[in-house]
Formats: sequence, C-alpha cells, structure tokens
Amino acid sequence: MTPPGLIISAPASGTGKTTLMLGLLGAFRDAGLTVQPFKSGPDYIDPAFHRAASGRISVNLDSWAMGADRIAGHIGAAADADLVLAEGSMGLFDGVALRGEAGTGASADLSALTGWPVVLVLDVSGQAQSAAAVAHGFAAFRPDVEVAGVVLNRVASPRHEALVRAGMETAGIRVFGALPRRATIEMPERHLGLVQAEETPELDRIIAEAGAFVAAHVDLEALRTAANAGTLPAVPPLRVTPPGQRVALARDAAFSFVYPHLLDGWRAAGAEILPFSPLADESPDDGADCCWLPGGYPELHGPILAAATRFRQGLRRFSETRPVHGECGGYMAMGEAIVDRDGARHQMAGLLGLVTSFEKRKMHLGYRLAELDTAIPGFGPGAHLRGHEFHYSTILDQPDMALARVVDANGDAVPETGSRRGLATGTFFHLIAEAT
Repeated sequence: MTPPGLIISAPASGTGKTTLMLGLLGAFRDAGLTVQPFKSGPDYIDPAFHRAASGRISVNLDSWAMGADRIAGHIGAAADADLVLAEGSMGLFDGVALRGEAGTGASADLSALTGWPVVLVLDVSGQAQSAAAVAHGFAAFRPDVEVAGVVLNRVASPRHEALVRAGMETAGIRVFGALPRRATIEMPERHLGLVQAEETPELDRIIAEAGAFVAAHVDLEALRTAANAGTLPAVPPLRVTPPGQRVALARDAAFSFVYPHLLDGWRAAGAEILPFSPLADESPDDGADCCWLPGGYPELHGPILAAATRFRQGLRRFSETRPVHGECGGYMAMGEAIVDRDGARHQMAGLLGLVTSFEKRKMHLGYRLAELDTAIPGFGPGAHLRGHEFHYSTILDQPDMALARVVDANGDAVPETGSRRGLATGTFFHLIAEAT
C-alpha cells in the first residue's frame, strides 16, 4: 500500500523548496517517522540532499520521460514508509509544450497522476495580502491538482506574517506555517545548481538546524493530515536494461551524476557494479565487460584528471576490447581535452576526438529524445531513449561519427548528437528511461 504523500512545490525556482523539503525530512525523521523522498523531474543534486536528511534513497519521478507504469513502479520504494514527500522542480506548472510519456514534466502533472496534494512554498518578501492572490490563482489553475495550502517563506516580521495570513484567510487558503529569513541554512550553489551534498562540509549542521527551524515554524501534524495516499498504486518496478553483466562505473566527485533508479534497475536485472575513481587515478576493473562514465564536474578537476595517467591509459586499454560509454562529463573526459574557465587546456583520455571548453560558457538545457545510430552498452541501433541535457560547456571540436539523431521536447533537431569511435561512445544526453 502506498503511504500518504505531498508534493512540495512553488510558483518559481529560488523560493525555498529545497530548504523546506530538507527541513521537513529532518523534522519528521526526528519525530520518529520514516519518510520516503522523491524528486520531480531530471535532477541529480537535490536527491543526494534528500538522502542525507531522510536516510533513504531519493528517486526521480519524471512525467515526460517516464510512463505512468514506470512511475508507479518507482513509487514502490515508499512501501515501508510512513509518509511520502516529493520535491517539485521549477514552478508548479512549468513543463515543456508537448506531452511526453505521461505529461510535460511539470510537477503539477505528477500531482494529478499520483493524487498527492501540493504544498506551495511562497516567497512573500516584498508583498503582503497580494501573496494570497498568487496562492488563489495556483489553487484554481488546474482542477485535477489539489493545493492543500501554503508555507510562507522569508517573512520579515510578526506584523508582516499577520498581514499575509489575513489575505490567505480571505482567499480561503490554508497556511501551514511561516518561515522567517535564516541565512545559516541556505546552501551554496554553483553553475549546475547546489554544490553537491558530499562537498558541503556543514551539511549535517544545516540539516539539523533546518529540521529544528521547520519544526518550530510549521504545523507538522496538519501537514501530515493533509497528505493523501493517492490514486496511483505501487507496482513492481519495470525492468531496466543494464549496460552489461559486470559494469565498471566511474564514481567520485567528478563523476557522480547517475540516477538511483538506473543503478537499482541494473542490480535488479542481475548486473554487478564495480565502482572506480578517476580522481584517485584508478582504472576500470579488468574483469568488467563494459565501462560507464557518468556526468559530473570534470571541468573542475582538469589538472587532476590530466595527471591521472593510470586512469587514462587503463581506460584506453579497456576500450580496445570492450565498450566504454560516457554521459556529459564522462563524455568530456573521454575526449581529447577540456579547456577550463581560465582557458587552460587539460589532456583527457583521447578515446574520442571531442574538445570542450568551459571558458566559452553557454547553457544547454532541456529534455532529449535520441534514436541511436549505433549501439551503446545496453541498447542496440534504433533504440529510442528519453533523457535530458544540462551543461555549460561548448564543443570546440567533434570529429567523430554521430552517435544518434537527437531532438528536443518539441521535436526540433539538436546539434549535440554525441559521437562514436570504435567501441567508445559518448553523448551530452543523460539517460532517464527507454521510450515506450
């Protein structure tokens, strides 16, 4: 049976969703509850913070890349929990123009699909009763999405809180709590979002303080009562195709962007995962039958990777007889070189001719649908894969053959097609699920 759940969302990014989410996870955990976190949409960083706060692996649920049956299978991770909390992405109704597998990727689609009510986080700085008009508009915008109420954030004073609450009462919007400004629980950011959980030295202190802060200012019992068991029953997870029987997986601060649902799916299909650290100058296990280099931040570790001769030479030897695939940062590390933000060029593994530059930054962001021209580990030519692209690196040279035909969520062709050479393949595209 699926436990009752809520979706923590907001009108826009930057309003305090993650702070409230971590605070709620910490507060409920301190109260003795088992809370299963989820993350709406493609995001690697927030789920790691969820895990630190809840003690449970946070799973991504994506209505554009996943069908309802796949989402239902992932919800099975909550079977033994007391409560589900799913953090939304961007604004509640923000998604792409055209539907994917089960929706547009908007958090509202996830709410409509699961039946989990929404708790709206409102940044009320610079307004008072007018915040109620925003909340009322969100509550009325889609009849299939229930807004259970709001949590007010960045409240300036008791008088400010009273004025905002008066507006909410007039609009018939329930207020679950009001959070004053608290700079000590704000987390550092970098170009892809928050600094990773394992790189945040004060994370335990932040989570503990956020939990106590939220417990003091939010009605936790009222929130728990507002949660709904939903309409989407948990089912056994759909099978995920592993890239091989024994998978050498790069895993460290430079290569950490791989979805938990994929790793769990690989293991459930019988695959053995053999982690290694390029930053520690380790090479892939010679007993593996394929190698997977996830995304991450290789551009921040250029000198270390350039000096990691055992890693680079071992990867080249491995690729002579077995497939190697890289996603985004892993793809960059498989290339000839990375140019960092200061213009310094760092030698990479050279499995592909790709040269990328972080000096000439340009954001590449969006869902991707790829049709493979050639095989990658786990998928043959012609396979259709759904995923996303998010990076700031610019391609300076890409001499190898294209890996796939790639389009965005509108069906428009994307120039970043990935590349292939011998048994080496790579792409800026992050896999989420095989298209149905």
